[in-house]
Amino acid sequence: MYEQTDDSQDPRLEREPDGILSYEGRALAHPEEPLADQGLAFDVGTIVSRRGALVALAAGSAAFGLAACVGDEETAASEDGGDGSTADGEIPEETNGPYPADGTNGVNVLTEADVVRGDITSSFGSGSATASGVPMTLTLQLTDLSAEGAPYEGVAVYVWHCTGDGLYSLYSEELEEENFLRGVQVAGADGAVTFTSIYPGCYAGRWPHVHFEVYPDADTLTSVDDLLATSQVAMPQDVCETVYATDGYDGSAENLAAITLESDNVFGDDGGELQLATAEGNATSGYTVTLSVAIDPTTTPTMTAAGGGAPPVGGEPPAGGPGGASDGGGSLVGNSLVGSR
Repeated sequence: MYEQTDDSQDPRLEREPDGILSYEGRALAHPEEPLADQGLAFDVGTIVSRRGALVALAAGSAAFGLAACVGDEETAASEDGGDGSTADGEIPEETNGPYPADGTNGVNVLTEADVVRGDITSSFGSGSATASGVPMTLTLQLTDLSAEGAPYEGVAVYVWHCTGDGLYSLYSEELEEENFLRGVQVAGADGAVTFTSIYPGCYAGRWPHVHFEVYPDADTLTSVDDLLATSQVAMPQDVCETVYATDGYDGSAENLAAITLESDNVFGDDGGELQLATAEGNATSGYTVTLSVAIDPTTTPTMTAAGGGAPPVGGEPPAGGPGGASDGGGSLVGNSLVGSR
């Protein structure tokens, strides 16, 4: 569109097809005068034009950077599933369900010394089976609200959950003598407890979850009368969907699709706002699942024990695992738990 001026003229000037000299797209006010003598109005116009271009460039760069940041945050949130935070208050009290093995419904595994362990994938004592599934490392970060949210050192945390098939050791058919996926850890100075386990399956009627009870210390484990809190960890949906697409979780994907956090009878009151864990990893090497658990020891626990084999508030796992009622219950094949459906 523009032609460069000949060498006898100011190289910064351009001559348009109609012969008019211009500078940066603006016609000279006085073509016969040098560029420096075009007058104040022309100079001010030049400055404003340049500033506008710089502002536009800066705005475009900022918008691009913001868009990139938003994209990264959305990806991180999707991968994590939840924020893992209990900043808004104390962890909610929940039912311990019908399969706690804490003495409220038959057997009390907490009287066994070997229950204090970090790796809960295998049974201890007379049991010999190992639960199979996608590896999971579960960390609960406990804080004491009565001490301004300081790490809750010394508390004992008992966790338990179902297998990939939705079965519970010590209760489900053919698993009465096994006690895997149950264990206790005592919080250190950082207030954290960590368990090595497998990712739990999803059985009909409940959102995927992990049960836990918090006791003042290891010496008070044998009686729920000393409980500080009873609650449940809600597993992040995107991770569940990934895990349930792997072998060993037959029926879990279908059961997950039939329920939401809002429709779950345990997490449904607030969508698991204070109980939704974060998760990082993959289905091959496993996931690290984390939840912050704030506890006020001055609060009187209101744990609801199902007892008597009654289903928990949100339903109970069918005998044959997460695929629904079965005609033969679950069977143990090698170290893998398989429901007969």
